[in-house]
Amino acid sequence: MAQGDPSAERSKAAGYGLGAVDTVISVDDVTREAQALAQSGPETAALEALVEGEPALSIDQLNAGYGQMQILHGFDLRVGAGQSLCLIGPNGAGKSTVLHSIYGFTRIFGGTIRVGDNDVTRLNANEKLKRAGIAYILQDNSVFPDMSVEENLWMGGYLKERNAQAKEAAEKVFEKYPRLAERRGQPARVLSGGERRLLEISRALVMEPGILLVDEPSIGLEPRFIDQVFEILADLQITEGKTIIMVEQNAKKGLDFADLGYVLVSGQLAKAGRGDELLEDPEVGRLFLGG
Repeated sequence: MAQGDPSAERSKAAGYGLGAVDTVISVDDVTREAQALAQSGPETAALEALVEGEPALSIDQLNAGYGQMQILHGFDLRVGAGQSLCLIGPNGAGKSTVLHSIYGFTRIFGGTIRVGDNDVTRLNANEKLKRAGIAYILQDNSVFPDMSVEENLWMGGYLKERNAQAKEAAEKVFEKYPRLAERRGQPARVLSGGERRLLEISRALVMEPGILLVDEPSIGLEPRFIDQVFEILADLQITEGKTIIMVEQNAKKGLDFADLGYVLVSGQLAKAGRGDELLEDPEVGRLFLGG
């Protein structure tokens, strides 16, 4: 092309070489199209069809938020025992609020949360863990750096009837994860990023929960540790039958891992399907997966 050719200039500017400018979608367009998608969200029957066996956890018409602010609006969820579910959507969609609501960290304005046939909507976080078998794995670095690896694990059993029970459960964790056993007497601050995340997950296992709520498992980790964390979660699901509900910033990674995927927009369920199907869905890809 000749120097100064307008078409050449357009080619240089077109998406930094990643596609034409007219293929780029603005934040406002994403928001507008996502909200339109939320208006035709899936029916409960469609959610139930994705579940293998009976639901381990069910949410019906949940309205929840913080203080006077309502974030979730008529949110429904179904996940079966031993299944994994990844929640994706734009920032502020309410993904973490779903986890917080399940665990008892939000104000519930209406709706129900059930584990099996048991209504756990109004249980507090301690009751959710002890009585309903729901454990929450925080997205932030939550280890106690100056306590030993072993002492960190004991902290996970703070609701056990006796200290000896927490120590017995910790020994089972050490048997499962030799990497932690080798460091049991060392302060947690010496652990690598991947080992710290393993410790956080393992600490949640001390109470022997059936349901794991996992908030941003890859956040803050170097790429070499991210696959290790997902391998740990896959092992817990496959070999121990844990039910996993996850929020993951890397939507592609989360959907690739999970059996099921839900797309949230403005506190509502916009779309649901199998994880691999949502990965191939052009609408989901264009709006939420970067193409």
